[in-house]
Amino acid sequence: MQHGLISVPAFADGRPVYHFFGTRRPPTRLTPWATSKQRAKDLRVVSVKQVHGTDSLVIDRPVEPGANFSGTWDALVTNQAAVLLTVRTADCVPVLLYDQSRRVVAAVHAGWRGAVAGIVSKTLAAMAAEFGTAPESVRLAIGPSAGDCCYEVDGAVLGPLKHRYPYASLVIRETGRGRAILNLGGLVRRQAEAAGVPREKIWSVNVCTICHPRLFYSYRRDGAVIGTMISGIMLQPDRHGSAPRRSHERAESRPH
Repeated sequence: MQHGLISVPAFADGRPVYHFFGTRRPPTRLTPWATSKQRAKDLRVVSVKQVHGTDSLVIDRPVEPGANFSGTWDALVTNQAAVLLTVRTADCVPVLLYDQSRRVVAAVHAGWRGAVAGIVSKTLAAMAAEFGTAPESVRLAIGPSAGDCCYEVDGAVLGPLKHRYPYASLVIRETGRGRAILNLGGLVRRQAEAAGVPREKIWSVNVCTICHPRLFYSYRRDGAVIGTMISGIMLQPDRHGSAPRRSHERAESRPH
């Protein structure tokens, strides 16, 4: 961990993508790429209102300075370089996706509602529809979240989970009286595998946010949102300066 941020070296593995998972320690800087004044000027940070849904904001045009994306989204997708996509979590799962073939990245906020509603598979579908992403080309990193040591849920979660996913029994541990411990990160992983992402291209930071108060904020532990961790991903510009742009450029939301 450097600068208060967690990275997964095997996820990037020398590729032109920058990523991080946040902690409660304020980062000294969000991206080491912006080392010059010009790079800092070119950097765009995208942060949106999250509502535990499954909608994606797709950005396929340059982001103007000071741009503000009104609306609510829990997944961000772009093919634009120097655009840092960020999500905020405090027990929910931050998920980062990278398609090297199409030069596309995505950042996902997956709470239990979004995960049960299929936000990972829906984000992959948005990447495929907009940019031609094939799931077998995707690299996926799962960040720290409420772990299967602590995250107990009730029938409101277990009912739809068991109804929608045949592998539900593999990500829960029954504790009695209609309650169970949920492996939220494991649910995200199995959802990604079911959508076609190769198992060997999925990495997890297996650290529970509830168990580590010095390192992470936790809504479940603290009983309130006293802070959130920021996680993000960004395409680094190629030698020509940016990612390829499509002839028809727009930013839009993709519903369920």
